[in-house]
Amino acid sequence: MHVFWHQRDLRIRDNRGLAAAAADDTVVPVFVVDSAVRDVVGDRQWAFWTNGLRTLRGAYRERGSDLLVRIGDPADVLPAVADEYDADRVFYNEHYRPVRRDRQRAVDEAVPTTAVTDLVLVDPAELEPRYENHRRFYDDWQTHEKPDPAPAPDTGALADISDPRPIPDAEADIDLPAAGEPAARQRWERFLADGIESYSDTRDDMRAAVARPVGAVSRISPYLAAGMIGIRELWADATERSGAVDGDARRNVDKYRYELSWREQNYNLLAHHSTLPSENYKAIPNAIAWENDPEALDAWKRGQTGYPLVDAGMRQLNEEGYLHNRPRQNVASFLTKHLLVDWREGRRYFERQLLDHDPANNAANWQWTASTGTDSVDVRIFDPVAQMHKYDDGADYVTEYVPELRGVPSGKVVDWPTLSAEERAALAPEYPAPIVDRDEAYERAQRVFETALGKR
Repeated sequence: MHVFWHQRDLRIRDNRGLAAAAADDTVVPVFVVDSAVRDVVGDRQWAFWTNGLRTLRGAYRERGSDLLVRIGDPADVLPAVADEYDADRVFYNEHYRPVRRDRQRAVDEAVPTTAVTDLVLVDPAELEPRYENHRRFYDDWQTHEKPDPAPAPDTGALADISDPRPIPDAEADIDLPAAGEPAARQRWERFLADGIESYSDTRDDMRAAVARPVGAVSRISPYLAAGMIGIRELWADATERSGAVDGDARRNVDKYRYELSWREQNYNLLAHHSTLPSENYKAIPNAIAWENDPEALDAWKRGQTGYPLVDAGMRQLNEEGYLHNRPRQNVASFLTKHLLVDWREGRRYFERQLLDHDPANNAANWQWTASTGTDSVDVRIFDPVAQMHKYDDGADYVTEYVPELRGVPSGKVVDWPTLSAEERAALAPEYPAPIVDRDEAYERAQRVFETALGKR
């Protein structure tokens, strides 16, 4: 008998650890509600996960088995489960978040274990700990074989067990999408049917993002972050589609496949650098002169900065627990550059608010945007006015989330931070004035970061 420890991998299909546990013995599936992990997971994401747990338990019950749910320290719970069912080994998928790695090490010391690479396509141990840029990482990563999706265990390989203990309730302050493996697969199939072959052309089109929330982009990230769908399934389906089409369709599909390599790099960073969520990745010779103005941080969180693209992004985050990638980059740049607020403040806020929070992506992307990470550009600053002009010149996305600006000519919305106070007051008196001057904030950020890097 084997025990399989579910963590952030709430599925039966394409679950490599579960498949390994079931390959030569019967499996008892278990999920441990662990307070150390719960403390670093936002309420929204936790509620989404608990809904996914209920779906997962239902899937096991349909197969004549069950999902054991226990509360406590995994290093105490899992040996007890192994003893109860006379199991000789605990299998689990390796996770890289520091708190999970600490828990995994403690379990390793308490009971015989087998750890399996499942979160990524290529085991970080097969890759270098540092690369000069993403291109170098991608070139190396491309040379490694990508495994096929893991088979779901045969029904006979699942232990004939029953667990009456309820899954703890959890509440969120927003409406949650349907959770679980079937919902994940449904969303993915929708994107395959109506999105992946135009992905590169629409991924930054904010008008398309409003009109086709699933299609312009996949919106699969909450499910991937929760492990409700496997990364090998996405890769295999996208690769198969790439081989079946040509021309623009193949270019668009291949762009999606390429974007998955950024997630792989981010996990490689976290796997090799456990301090990625808390310390600058890049060696910076001088301290960054963060201002960390609490009022500015609060205005940013509430979407009240007077920069329409930034405010729309933050309001989408607060209302939906999701944020489109283009405004996601802009809100992060605005916080760390225009407001000079430490990137760790933004990382923590995203951790609390995002349904698709992923510890590797969140930490690595915040550092990339803050010029403390892997970006090959020394000081990158997104201009939210120019970005809106390029990606949302019709103000479709902005007015979806900033109702105060509905009815204002789109050109005026784009140029809002540069308009006179009198014009802003006449056009939209309820919408705030910019909390920082566009040019002064840009120049200040350039100066601060060049000084930190020893370039001044």
